[in-house]
Amino acid sequence: MTWIQALWFAAVQGITELFPVSSVAHAVMLPAVLHWPVDPDGLLPFTVMLHLGTAVALLLFYWREWLSLIVSLFHSRAPEKRRVFVLLVVATIPAAVIGGLFEKTLRAHFPSASSAAFFLMVNGVILWIGDRQRRRAIARSGMFSRIGREDEEISRLGMGQSFLIGCAQCLALIPGFSRSGMTMIAGLYAGLGYEAAARFAFLLATPVILGAGILEVPKLLHDQHRDLLGPALVGGLAAGVAAFVSVWILTRYFQQQEVRAFRPFAIYCLVIGLVALLYFVL
Repeated sequence: MTWIQALWFAAVQGITELFPVSSVAHAVMLPAVLHWPVDPDGLLPFTVMLHLGTAVALLLFYWREWLSLIVSLFHSRAPEKRRVFVLLVVATIPAAVIGGLFEKTLRAHFPSASSAAFFLMVNGVILWIGDRQRRRAIARSGMFSRIGREDEEISRLGMGQSFLIGCAQCLALIPGFSRSGMTMIAGLYAGLGYEAAARFAFLLATPVILGAGILEVPKLLHDQHRDLLGPALVGGLAAGVAAFVSVWILTRYFQQQEVRAFRPFAIYCLVIGLVALLYFVL
């Protein structure tokens, strides 16, 4: 992989990881469309390195939030923050368990560009349905459900709801499904507004991405993948910069939306997925 290709990967990864359009699907489809000779065995650890750049960007963006969550564990006057921390831990469990049990099975489907394109379309359908659920919830209540304080809204989740949100996140182990998209949709069904659902999704992404990095990135040190280490480091840095800008844009976007916030992303997934699928098949 050349340095230019690594930067292309990084730019796509940094933008699409937090937008609900599946960064992994784009990472799989991009070399297939452009006919880049990429080693499938090295693509996964390389992509995870780019994800680590995203995780660092999220830590920098939410460092005050993470600091307050950790401090809450030792401070009896911060029950709301402590509950949010526990909810994040509960939501992380499904991805850790399922990813560990089915890693080899899921890895076998990773290089398939046509499969990624198909599931990207399914991702778009789910985003569209999620928007409909949001509109129906507002119609039933007769008002917007935004509380104004995302931590308070998130802390009202039950442990079971948090666990189910974590289960929804596991769909992102299949290329084509968006981690942030599936988490936010599950958050909407649990009663969160767009802004709170996005905040919970971005906080939840950090430990999951870091955990995947601990497992996959050391493989870049193996002799057969060592030539990817340099491009992967540069790509991770570039992906982090792009991700920081993306999360800044998205948090403000969801602050201003109460209905149909996912519709543009749903249309994008359906169109890109269909075009890519036809390209790969024909």
